[in-house]
Amino acid sequence: MTKQPDIVFSFGKNWQKFIGSLNKERIRCAEKSLKNMLKFENLAGKRFLDAGCGSGIFSLAALRLGAEEVVSFDIDEDSVACAKYLRERFGPFPQWHITTGSALDRDFLGNLDKFDVVYSWGVLHHTGKMWDALSNIIIPVTPEGTLFISIYNDQGRISRLWRWIKYVYNISPGPIKMLMAGGYYSIVLLVKAGQGVAKMQPPSKWFEYGSDRGMNIWHDVVDWIGGYPFETATPEEIIHFFQKNQFDLKNIVRKTGSGCNELVFKQTI
Repeated sequence: MTKQPDIVFSFGKNWQKFIGSLNKERIRCAEKSLKNMLKFENLAGKRFLDAGCGSGIFSLAALRLGAEEVVSFDIDEDSVACAKYLRERFGPFPQWHITTGSALDRDFLGNLDKFDVVYSWGVLHHTGKMWDALSNIIIPVTPEGTLFISIYNDQGRISRLWRWIKYVYNISPGPIKMLMAGGYYSIVLLVKAGQGVAKMQPPSKWFEYGSDRGMNIWHDVVDWIGGYPFETATPEEIIHFFQKNQFDLKNIVRKTGSGCNELVFKQTI
């Protein structure tokens, strides 16, 4: 098993709290986000790999879009447990296989079959060796297959400040963690309220959140402030890297500030 970095945020514990709020509307949002980025109406006949599956919601979305087979893996055992829970709750799905594995383990990835769609959203920049992980994630992509990744946007000094905040959060005792997360949550709510006022929305609309990917505002805040290790890259760096490895860019959503750039590539060999 690939050794984890010394300080690692427990994404799986956060996801275990999230899946209790999972409902059909959130799942439909996840399905829609896959369709919009991949430009596929469905995944019928396609094999889908969810690399760093987290809560498992996007593996479930792929199945609901008709994927022939879904393989989900995560290095975090709590995340693996989340995906298995969703399989039981919304299944049966005999075509959904869930296991423990790391994007840094080339042998593990090499022993997997090839997949028509490899999906890794907000994962590879938390491995502690992002560029190694980006290189490895190519391994299970079938020739002419599709790769959908998201990587945190590089904001220079702001990103370095966030790396320090995340580090402090992870080495702090529980009460300090709650104080930091609660403070950031309050800031997010104030910003959203300000945006709602600017758009002349009624107060009932100010705090609607996650409609694009089916997520939850509190658990996303905890994920963001806690997510460590933490690396970033510009979209141009990512595009250049994959072009050198015979992948053409097919779709992109850029972030001008904090957040993840989303990129979809197609292998050209």
